[in-house]
Amino acid sequence: MAKYENSIHTEVKSCIARKGWTLTSVVKRMNEDRPLNQQTTVQNISNKLTRGTIKYSEVLEIAQIIGFEIQWK
Repeated sequence: MAKYENSIHTEVKSCIARKGWTLTSVVKRMNEDRPLNQQTTVQNISNKLTRGTIKYSEVLEIAQIIGFEIQWK
């Protein structure tokens, strides 16, 4: 699985930047729709991306926020 860890980090971060967002602004937007006890931090998402442990649901949430649609082909 290690070979995919860097690719998810690179893909998500580059998509965020390509759309003109920052990770900070994405996390702020993520937290707007979450109860206080389920909010996340920039450091938490960054660590998950670096380790390759981010949930698919979180990637989908990020994609939706920045205006991307994930398609399986």
